[in-house]
Amino acid sequence: MLAELIIGGGCFWCTEAMFLSLDGVKTVESGYSGGTVKNPSYKEICTGETGHAECVRITYDPNKISYDDLIDIHLHSHDPTTLNRQGGDEGPQYRSVIFYKTDSEKLHLQARIKLAQKDFNQPIITTLEKFNIFYKAEDYHQNYYALNKDKNPYCQVVSDKLYKMMKIYSTKLKK
Repeated sequence: MLAELIIGGGCFWCTEAMFLSLDGVKTVESGYSGGTVKNPSYKEICTGETGHAECVRITYDPNKISYDDLIDIHLHSHDPTTLNRQGGDEGPQYRSVIFYKTDSEKLHLQARIKLAQKDFNQPIITTLEKFNIFYKAEDYHQNYYALNKDKNPYCQVVSDKLYKMMKIYSTKLKK
């Protein structure tokens, strides 16, 4: 049976590319969650006024990759110590966030964050937010890195993050 995780860690193009490379991850969809506007557009998200975060919905096989592995990879593949910023991307839509569905899941996430804190000099400020709804982003955002890595100079940022993650988590990659 497949499971689902929704996270945000800056630009969803980076996050999507990293998680798609992991063994056990079946699908990754870029989208928006955590805000108040129904069915928001990318243009609306970019204002920083909708309350949504750019995030990804990861569907995975827990028999091949664990929830804890995905959380650890998330926390170590972006800077979870900066408020509303990842690299040159700034605003609440780029916040570090994990969406949870149950109170026990929230408690588990708090423990994982506490465990990961030893790897950072600054406090982890990743927010834990109760999941409500996920809005899939426009089609041109889906699988963006794979389709545009040679066309968009911004994709070098994605390449750098992907390379770093692949070095650290090489045993978790698709063969």
